[in-house]
Amino acid sequence: MPRRSRLLAPVAATVVVIIAGLMLAANFWTDYLWFQSTGFTSVFLTELWTRVLLFAVAGLVMAVIVGASIFFAYRSRPGIRPMSLEQQGLDRYRQSIDPHRKLFFWITVGALALLAGAAASGDWRAYLQFMNGVEFGVNDPEFQMDVAFFAFTYPFLRILLGYLYAAVILAFIAAVIVHYLYGGVRLQNDTGQRATPSARVHLSVLLGLFVLLRAGSYWLDRYGLVFSNRGYTFGASYTDVNAVKTALLILTVISVICAVLFFANIYFKNTMVPMASLGLLVLSGVLVGVAYPEIVQRFQVNPNEQRLESPYIERNIEYTREAYDIADADVQAYDATTELSAQDLVEESQGTTVRLADPSVVSQTFQQMQQVRGFYQFPEVLEVDRYPDAEGNLIDTIVAVRELDGPPSDQDNWLNRHLIYTHGYGMVAAAGTQIDAEGRPVFTEYNIPPRGELSDVVGEYQPRIYYGREGADYVIVQAEEEYDYPLDAEEDAGDVPTLEDAVEPEVTPSPDEARAPADSDQENAEQTEETDGEAPAEEGAEQDTSGDSQAYNRYDGSGGVQLKGFFERILYAIKYQEPNILLNSAITDDSRILYERDPLERVEKVAPFLTVDSRPYPAVVDGKVVWIVDAYTTSDGYPYANRLDFSQAVTDTFTDGAFQQVGALPGNEVNYIRNSVKATVDAYDGTVTLYAWDEEDPVLKTWMQAFPDIVEGRDQMSEELIDHLRYPDDLFKVQRQIMREYHVTNAAAYYGGQDFWTVPTDPTGGTEAPEPPYRQTIHYPGEEEATFSLTTTFVPRGRENLAAFMAVDSDPRSEDYGQLKLLELPRSTVIFGPGQVQNAFDADAAVREVLLPLEQSNAEVTRGNLLTLPFAGGLLYVEPLYVQAGGGGAASFPLLQQVMVGFGEEVAIGSNLPDALSNLFDGDATAPEEGTEETPEETPEEGSAGEEEGGGDQDLTEALNEAVEAWEEAQESNEEANERLREALEAIQEEMDN
Repeated sequence: MPRRSRLLAPVAATVVVIIAGLMLAANFWTDYLWFQSTGFTSVFLTELWTRVLLFAVAGLVMAVIVGASIFFAYRSRPGIRPMSLEQQGLDRYRQSIDPHRKLFFWITVGALALLAGAAASGDWRAYLQFMNGVEFGVNDPEFQMDVAFFAFTYPFLRILLGYLYAAVILAFIAAVIVHYLYGGVRLQNDTGQRATPSARVHLSVLLGLFVLLRAGSYWLDRYGLVFSNRGYTFGASYTDVNAVKTALLILTVISVICAVLFFANIYFKNTMVPMASLGLLVLSGVLVGVAYPEIVQRFQVNPNEQRLESPYIERNIEYTREAYDIADADVQAYDATTELSAQDLVEESQGTTVRLADPSVVSQTFQQMQQVRGFYQFPEVLEVDRYPDAEGNLIDTIVAVRELDGPPSDQDNWLNRHLIYTHGYGMVAAAGTQIDAEGRPVFTEYNIPPRGELSDVVGEYQPRIYYGREGADYVIVQAEEEYDYPLDAEEDAGDVPTLEDAVEPEVTPSPDEARAPADSDQENAEQTEETDGEAPAEEGAEQDTSGDSQAYNRYDGSGGVQLKGFFERILYAIKYQEPNILLNSAITDDSRILYERDPLERVEKVAPFLTVDSRPYPAVVDGKVVWIVDAYTTSDGYPYANRLDFSQAVTDTFTDGAFQQVGALPGNEVNYIRNSVKATVDAYDGTVTLYAWDEEDPVLKTWMQAFPDIVEGRDQMSEELIDHLRYPDDLFKVQRQIMREYHVTNAAAYYGGQDFWTVPTDPTGGTEAPEPPYRQTIHYPGEEEATFSLTTTFVPRGRENLAAFMAVDSDPRSEDYGQLKLLELPRSTVIFGPGQVQNAFDADAAVREVLLPLEQSNAEVTRGNLLTLPFAGGLLYVEPLYVQAGGGGAASFPLLQQVMVGFGEEVAIGSNLPDALSNLFDGDATAPEEGTEETPEETPEEGSAGEEEGGGDQDLTEALNEAVEAWEEAQESNEEANERLREALEAIQEEMDN
C-alpha cells in the first residue's frame, strides 16, 4: 500500500476527532455562557462537578477492580504449561499479544472506566437526592421507615449495587480470559486439573464477592417489596409480606454462608467447595425464592384473595391518595335533578355566565382579526386567564401573544430570520363570555400597538415578545435594525369588536333568521365605523421615513449572551454551524445572541430537577409580558402508591402531539407529584424566576439543599403575579386519572371494581382522546359565590352515563385554592354523560331543524367545547356552535351562531344562552326587572272614570287579540299555545267582571 494511502486513514480520523472536540467544546462553553447570562451559573457548576465526581469515582472503581483482576491473573500465570493441542493453538495469540500487553491492558481498563464513568454521571440526580434527602414525616406501614428512604436512599443504593455487580462480573470475565490465554484455566487436560491453584483462588474470591453482593441485594430487595406488582394492587401484598420477605431473609443468610465458603476455598483449594456453594445458592434461590412464594400465592392467597389482600389494598389506597394529593378531596353525594320548571330556570339563570368562547376554535378568529401580517402567529389552542374590567370585576379572558413565526416565505434567508425578524408584538385578549352581534369575540386588548380595556386597567407594558414558543432557534440583536411592527396596523385590523360592541341576549330568532356565517372580506365590506385613528408609535421604535410604513426597533434589554469579542462569535458559529455569524459586519461587541427562547426549555434548563407543565401561558404582570410556567417535583419512589405513565395521563384532545408538546419524565412513570414551583419567564429579556409555591414539599426541599438560592420564597411574588396564577392542567389530569379508581376508599369495593370510572372521550374532538378539562367560572353547589375552576367529568367504566363531576378551585386568592371537589351522582339515576348529550343534540328534531340548513349550505359547522357545570340542583351542558363561511379559504373564520344546551334528558338550541335555556324549558316565565317593586292598587279619584273606562276597554281589546292569536296557535296542537289560550280567556273574564 502506498505511503500516502496508509496516512489517509489516520489523518481523516484525527480530523474527525478534532472537529468533534471543537463541537463539544463549543457546546460546553456556550452552555456556560448561557447559564451565566441567566444568573443560574450555580446550577451549571453543581451539575458539572457532580457529574465529574461520579465519573471519576465510578471509572476509578471499575478500573481498579477490573485492572487488579487482570494484573493478578497475569502475575499468577503458570510458568510451565502442559503440552497440548489447545496450548499450541493459544501460543500464537500469546506471541501476538505479549509485545503489546500493556497497551491492551490500558485500553481495556480505560475503555471500561470511561463507559462506567459515563453511565454513572447520568445518575447525578439520584446522587444529589441521596446526599440531600429531607424526610417526608410519613412512615411506611411495613418497615416503619420514613418515605425519604424509599424515595432518595433506596434508589441510589440500587444504582451502587448495580455498578459493583458490573465491575465484579467484568473482572471475573477478564480473569477467565487471561487465565485461559496463559494456561491458568484449561478446557483440555489429561490430569483432570482444569485450573491452577492460583486461578481457583482468584476466581473463588471474585465469585465470593459476587455472592456477597448478592446477599446485599437480597437484603435490599426486602425494602423493594413496597414497589411489588405481585398482588392485587401495587405495593407489598400478602404473599410479599408473609412469604417473599421471609424468603429474602433466608436467601440473604444462605448467600453470606456461600460467600464465606468461596473465600474459604483460598485455603481448601478444592473445586468442590465453590461448586457446592454455587449449587446451594441456585437451589435455595429456586426453592425458597420462587417455589415457596408461588405455593403461598396459588394455594393460600388466590382462593381467599379478597379477605387476605384487604389490609394491603387499604395501604395502597391510603398512600396513593396521599402521593397524588387527593386525600383531602371534598366528596359530596349529589342527587342531581333532571327536571326544572320555567320559573326555577329564571331564578337560577340570574347572573349566570358561561365561557362560550372556545380557546381551540377562536384561535382562527384571533388569527384572522389580529394577525396583522402573515408572519405573526397564534397558538392552535389559546389560554384562559382572568383580568379585571373597568369596574374591577374579574372576567374569564381568552389570551395569547402575537408571536413571530418567521419572515415571509419569499424573504426567508439567514439575515431576515435571525437578525431582522426577531420578535413578536403585543398581547391579544378577548372576553370569554361575550360576543358581538355577528358572533365574533369582543376584544379587550387588540391591534398594534396594543390598546383596549386591558391596557387601560393594568397600565402600559412592554409589548415586544423576544422569548416565546415560535420563531427561530436563535436571534442576534443590537446588530441590524429589527422589524418592529407595521405602522398601518390599525388600518389592516379594520373594525375590531370591543366590549362596547358586546350584545345583550335578545329574543331567540327563528331558524330562518339565524345569523349567516361571514368571512373577513365580507366584514370589511360591511364596516361602517372607522377606527379612532392611527395609534402613535411605541416609544423606542424608529418610524421608517422611506415610505414603506414600517417601524424598526433596537433591542435595549439585558437578555441573551453578549458577543464581547471574536472568540464568542467563533464559538456560536461552530455551535450553529453558521459562518455568517463571523462574516456579518453589523454584529459588533455590543450585539447579543438570544437562544433557548421557549419558556418551557428555559425553565427545564435552569431547573433540571423539575418537570414543566405542557401549557405555559402569557400574562401582563408589573408592566411586562411574562410567561407563567407551572413546574412539578415528581418521584417514582413513594411506597405503595400506584404508578402511572405521566405522558399518557396528560394526553387529551389538546395534547395529542398536534397542539402541545408534553414534557415527558425519565421513564415516564411517577407515583408522587406536587406543583411545588411557579416559574416566570420575561418575554422581553428572558429572565427566569422560580418561586417555591409548595414550600412544605420534601422533594423541593431536597433539591433546594442541592441547589441553594435558585428558588425564591413564595412571599417574593408580587400581588399582580399572584392574581394570574392558576391550578395547572397536567396536575389536574394526573389527579383525575388516579381519581377514576381511588375515589373508592373501601377495600372490598375497590377489589370488586364495580364503581370504577373512566374519563369520557371528547365527543366534539373526532378522536378517541379523553375530553380535556375546561377552565370556567362556576357556581359550585353550597357556595355563595362563583369561583374560577378547572372542571372535568367521569362516566362509569364501560358505560356512557354521567358518574361524577369534579372541579378544583383555581383562584389563587381563595382559601380553597387547590381543593378538589367531587360531585358523586346516584347510581340509581341515569344522567346523560357528554357522549350521550352530544348524541341527543345530533338526534333532536328542533336542533336538527336549525342545523340542517347550515349543514346543507356551503358553511362549515364547528362544535365548540362541551362544558358541564352545576346548575339549579342538576348539571347543565352547554356547547357553542360556530359557523364558518364555506369557500372562504384562509379569509374565513368561525362565528358563534348558536348555543346548544342539555339538562337531564332534554336538549335545546338558541342563538344565545338565555334563548337556548328558554327553549329547553317552558319559556313562559319572565325575569323580574331590577328595581321593580309591587305597588298597591290606587283608589280612583273623582273625574277619572273616563280614563278608567278607557284603560279597561284597551285591556279588554288586548286580551281579545291575545285570545285570537292563542286560538290560532292552539289549532296546531301546541301545548304552549293552549296554556296561553287559557290564560287569555281568564284575563277576558277578569276584565268583564271589572
